[in-house]
Amino acid sequence: MLENKKTILSSKTKTVEICRDNPTVLIGERINPTGRKVVLAALQEGNFELVRQDAIKQVEAGATVLDVNAGVPGADEVALLSQVIQEVMSVVDAPLCIDTANPQALEAALKLYEGKALINSVNGEEKSLETILPLAKEYGAAIIGLCMDDDGIPTTPSARLEVADKIIERATSMGIPIEDIVIDPLAMTMSSDHLAGALTLQTIKLIVEKYGVNITMGSSNISFGLPERKFVNATYMAMAIHAGMTCPIANPLVIEVRTTALAADLALGRDEYGMRWIKDFRTRKKNQ
Repeated sequence: MLENKKTILSSKTKTVEICRDNPTVLIGERINPTGRKVVLAALQEGNFELVRQDAIKQVEAGATVLDVNAGVPGADEVALLSQVIQEVMSVVDAPLCIDTANPQALEAALKLYEGKALINSVNGEEKSLETILPLAKEYGAAIIGLCMDDDGIPTTPSARLEVADKIIERATSMGIPIEDIVIDPLAMTMSSDHLAGALTLQTIKLIVEKYGVNITMGSSNISFGLPERKFVNATYMAMAIHAGMTCPIANPLVIEVRTTALAADLALGRDEYGMRWIKDFRTRKKNQ
């Protein structure tokens, strides 16, 4: 059996190990102005209190890594992302996933980050590989590799695996350890393609079987445009964890997200005597 790779992230004071042998790691998604008008408005005003509170609440709810995005239209992302990173680091010790498509903003954030960050993201496009991988190597960061390339998003599991092949080959040839490569097989919405969910699950299995690397995805993307999204998301998350996903990017404040991850870990034998499940239950009852 192929060894499950261990991706280690860190802040100044805390280390997180992502591995299929360990419990699922939740990457909190809420520090992102895309689709969250209240965050967008606050950042446009230079108000970082909401960012700080989002960071604290997500960690309290069970996120062990936080995704940080500062993509505000018209703003100086180089300065803004650096400021948001500093604000988050000032209130929580969780390792950070730096989420930007701007290489200059990424480098500025990596320069000030205290620890080993996760970069969100690189993909199979030549421009992306040529600009992001050298930064990951220089600053010792781990990367998320998206299964898309210059031809777009592949429509078969085998074609997405080929993109993962390309990213892993290019990254490792530069000296980036394979355990520092987390692959995102891309969860597309099932409202426009009823086969999208199954395709992604099959892709996860292929990548895990070949490489043993860690797997992430935006776990709520799958239900976009559908009613009762929380039920679709919870079911799909459990299935994806069983297939090999280790660190979904999700909202830990949604109880179905946190409990689904805990229940999946329990079912897969990653929660000895169910102690994490019981502890979470008691905490929820106490806070009601």
